[in-house]
Amino acid sequence: MTSTTASVDAPATSAWEGLVTTALLGTDRRTPPGSGPGPEAPVALLDAAAAETVRRRAGLRPARAAERPQAAPEDPRPPLPPAAARRLALLLADRPGASGGGRRGAAPDLVELLPQWLAGANARGFAPPPHALPALLDAARGRTDLRPAVLEFSGPRALWLARLNQDWRFALRSTPGGGAALPHTDDDDRIQQLWQEGLFAERVALLSALRSREPAAARELLATTWTTERAEDRLMFLDSMRAGLGPDDEPFLEQALADRSRNVRATAAELLSALPGSALAARMAVRAEACLAIDHTQTPQITPTIAVEAPHECDPGMERDGVVAKAPAGRGERSWWFGQLLEAAPLGTWSRRLGGRTPREIVALPVADGWQGELHAAWCRAAVRQRDAEWSRALLGEPSAPEAGGPGAVSLAERAKLLGTLGAAERAEWVAGFIATHGLSEAFQLLGVCAVPWSGPLGRAVVDALNIARDAGSYPWSFSGVMGLAERCLDPSEAGRLDALLAVPDEPENASPGAGGYWAEAFQRLVTTLRLRAAMAEELGVS
Repeated sequence: MTSTTASVDAPATSAWEGLVTTALLGTDRRTPPGSGPGPEAPVALLDAAAAETVRRRAGLRPARAAERPQAAPEDPRPPLPPAAARRLALLLADRPGASGGGRRGAAPDLVELLPQWLAGANARGFAPPPHALPALLDAARGRTDLRPAVLEFSGPRALWLARLNQDWRFALRSTPGGGAALPHTDDDDRIQQLWQEGLFAERVALLSALRSREPAAARELLATTWTTERAEDRLMFLDSMRAGLGPDDEPFLEQALADRSRNVRATAAELLSALPGSALAARMAVRAEACLAIDHTQTPQITPTIAVEAPHECDPGMERDGVVAKAPAGRGERSWWFGQLLEAAPLGTWSRRLGGRTPREIVALPVADGWQGELHAAWCRAAVRQRDAEWSRALLGEPSAPEAGGPGAVSLAERAKLLGTLGAAERAEWVAGFIATHGLSEAFQLLGVCAVPWSGPLGRAVVDALNIARDAGSYPWSFSGVMGLAERCLDPSEAGRLDALLAVPDEPENASPGAGGYWAEAFQRLVTTLRLRAAMAEELGVS
C-alpha cells in the first residue's frame, strides 16, 4: 500500500506543478500536455487540470476520523424578546468606518450604542440568539472594551465556540479558567488545588474573587505561597488587596515593606497609606508635620501663611516606607520627597497641625516661597487615595471659581480624580455648575466621570452650552467630542426638549463657513440617537 501510494504521489505532484507553470506563463508561451498551440490550448489546460484534480483526490489515503466535539452547553437564561434580537442584529451589522470618514451625517452611530445595549441586556439576564454569537465574538475581538460585557451576555456557548476558532481564543484568556467556574468559598480542597496548580491568570482570578467575598481568607491564601512567588506575580497578587482593604491587612502589608522588589514595597506602602490608622501612616504623619507649619513671625493683622521646609535627605526609613529616593528627570529631589510624604500622610493630620482649621480654611491659606502648587497637588493625591470627600470639596473649590477650579486643582485630570470621591449626584451638580460658568471647552474629561444617564441639571447645562456655542457661530467640530458623549449619556427623555434646535440657525458674520448646517445636523443626530436609545430600553424592558 505504501509503495503504491508513493509511486502515484511523485508523478502526480510533478504533473500538477507543470500545469500550474503553464497557467502562470500562459498557453501562448507554453502549451499544455497533449495539445498544440492555438485557441483550444486554454480549454485543454482546464481539462487537464480537472482530470489531475480528480486523480489527486482519488489517490488520497483516508485519514483517521477526528473526535466529534461535545455538544454546546445549554444556556438557561430567557431568550431575548424578538424586537431586541432584531435590534442586536442591526447593531452588530454596523461596522466602524463604513461611512468612509468625513462628516457623520444625522444617522446615529450604532457602534457606540452597542455597549449600552449590552449593559441593558445583561441587567435583565437575557441569553443571546445562538446565530448572533459569531458576530458578538467578532465585535469583542476588535474592541477590547466590549469584551467583559460581550462575554457576560454570550454565556457558556461563546466559550464553546472559542475553543473551535483560533480567532476567538481571547474569550478563553479573558475568562478565569477558560470558562471553568471558580470553586465555592467553602470548597477548601478545590481552592487549594487551583491556587497550587492553576495558571497565573486562574490564580489571579481566584484571589480577586475570594478577596471580594472573604478578604481575610484571600489574604491567608496568599500568605501560604508569598515567599515562593515571582516578584511580578507578588505585585499582581498584592494589587488585588485593594478590594476590601482594611486594618486587618496591616500586618501582612508591613511585612511586604521589606520585600526584595522595589515595586512590591511601593505598592505595599501605598496600600498602608490608604489606611489612616496604620503605623506607616503615623510615621508619614510625623515626617510630614516636620515639613509644614503656620508662620508665627508675621503680625496678627496679616493672614497666616503656611511655611514649608522640604526634607533635606531621604533616609533608609523613608525608603522602607515607600518613598522613592531618585527623583525623575527635571524634578528637584527635595520637592519630590516632600510630595511623597504629604500624599502618604493622613489628611486628618493637618487640622491638628494647622490650628484646628477645616480643610477648606487650610486650602485657602497662602503658602510661602512658591510651594503652593506642590503642596496642593500632594493633597489632591492624598484625598483621592484616602477617598476623603471633605478634602476633595475643599481642593475642588466652587465650580464657578475663576480659572475653572479651586486652588488645589492643578489640572483637569486632578479635578476628575477628586470628583470621583464624591457621590454621583454631587459630582453631577459640580460639573453642571462648572459648565454653566466656563462652558464646554474644558469639560470633556470632567463629564467622563459622571454617572450615566446624566442627571437633569447636568444634561440641561450641556445642551444649553452647546446651544450658546451654536448661536455664537463657534467652530462646530471642536465640540464633536462633547456631542458624542451627549449622544451616549444624555437622558433619552430630553429628546423632546431639543426639537427647537434642529433648524439651521442664522450664521453670524464671523461664524465658521457651514457651521449652521453642521450644528443642525449634529442636533438632529443627537435627537435621533436619544429616541433610538429609548426604543432600545423599551425593547429590553429596561425602565
